[in-house]
Amino acid sequence: MKKIFLIFASILFLGCTNTTGLVVNIDDDKSNSIRQHYENYLNNDVEGLKSLWSPDLQVFLNSVDAISLDELVGLLEAQHSTYSISMQWGTDEDTSYWVETTDYPGADSYNPATVTQTWFNWIATSKLTGETITMPAHISFFWGEDGKIAQEYHMYDTAAMIAGIEAAQLAASE
Repeated sequence: MKKIFLIFASILFLGCTNTTGLVVNIDDDKSNSIRQHYENYLNNDVEGLKSLWSPDLQVFLNSVDAISLDELVGLLEAQHSTYSISMQWGTDEDTSYWVETTDYPGADSYNPATVTQTWFNWIATSKLTGETITMPAHISFFWGEDGKIAQEYHMYDTAAMIAGIEAAQLAASE
């Protein structure tokens, strides 16, 4: 009977251990850095944003082709010129975004070992028309060895955002 209990306890113990080596955090330094990064974004603090970006940052906006840091900054400036922006996690009006960081084992320099994932609704009200758009968004931040963001992968439908920016730019040029 003791042997059966020992075998059962061993199976239960081993079955509940983390054999993947993955560690997911929601209140670590990198997750908190991204929370501050988003506050810098919402406050249109480009210098604050730049402080977390690697000089060799690669940003993939729904594409396998990266845009430059200058292109990214131009897009962020256009967003803030066109819209009043907020972020919201799901239907919880008190939470702006969900942030979690995962450490992946066995990665190499081509596949960063630490990734911070974020989810939120991007909510923007046009300064031109007053129309509000809401886009569910997911952004993954891959960390470099220097502790800065080396790559960003943005996954969301930009059609309504881009249309609003183009309409505002057209109205400004008339």
